Amino acid sequence: MISEIKKIGIVGAGQMGNGIAHVCALSGYDVVLNDLDKDNLEKGMATIQGNMARQVSKEAISESEKNAALDKIKPSLALDDMSDVDLVIEAATEHEETKRKIFQAVIPFLKPDALIASNTSSISITRLAASTDRAEKFIGIHFMNPVPVMKLIELVRGIATDENTYVTSKKFADSLGKTVAVSEDFPAFMVNRILLPMINEAIYTLYEGVGNVESIDTAMRLGANHPMGPLQLADFIGLDTCLSIMQVLYDGLADTKYRPCPLLVKYVEAGWLGRKTKRGFYDYRGDEPVPTR
Repeated sequence: MISEIKKIGIVGAGQMGNGIAHVCALSGYDVVLNDLDKDNLEKGMATIQGNMARQVSKEAISESEKNAALDKIKPSLALDDMSDVDLVIEAATEHEETKRKIFQAVIPFLKPDALIASNTSSISITRLAASTDRAEKFIGIHFMNPVPVMKLIELVRGIATDENTYVTSKKFADSLGKTVAVSEDFPAFMVNRILLPMINEAIYTLYEGVGNVESIDTAMRLGANHPMGPLQLADFIGLDTCLSIMQVLYDGLADTKYRPCPLLVKYVEAGWLGRKTKRGFYDYRGDEPVPTR
């Protein structure tokens, strides 16, 4: 039974995965950062190096701390590199079947007492845990984006998660300098249960012609003191992720108030997913973002 975590495995080197690797390495953990795609892995490592260099320039960390942290991260294309990790964190796309396949693929390489976590922002921890061989050692550890900046972790216990897994995961989250909020295992947990319907309503406001992109975002920045407007935030999160979370809420809670806005669906079908594709509610292909509606 693991009572102390020393080595972390992370599956998925995208925006969330490389951010988790970043904060874990800076906190002194050895990290295996895995991705099946070599280009994604190289891009993830480059992002970590760039973000740490930015921290050095702002004097948030020293050059020696940056170098020590980078030395602790082992990029990996093979899941058998996870054989000695104490905790593996899945940080793949917000798609349940994809996550299940990852767990089934990695489990044969894990030591028997290794803990498993998902960084899912909406999907049932109980269901994901049931697809593994150790539901009692499975927990939701939901980091916020961008991970190096945001202070919160949502900790989510499935119905089978045992006390040791919870306590050990809580200690791990605390060691990263994060603040933990414990959520029950309900669709989208707490943050996204509140945040995504607000974003979806902002998209309905655009869809119904109440305001344009710029006016909606300005209204919420200046009228509600939000650091960024809801449509700008949707682009930052990724419109495909926003749609996935709204579908989880709509399916899981069976309430029409969670119905994804048809305009959100249309943008995703067009491949306009926000910042990562250079177009969403704003067009990012020029020097300054330009509203698309």
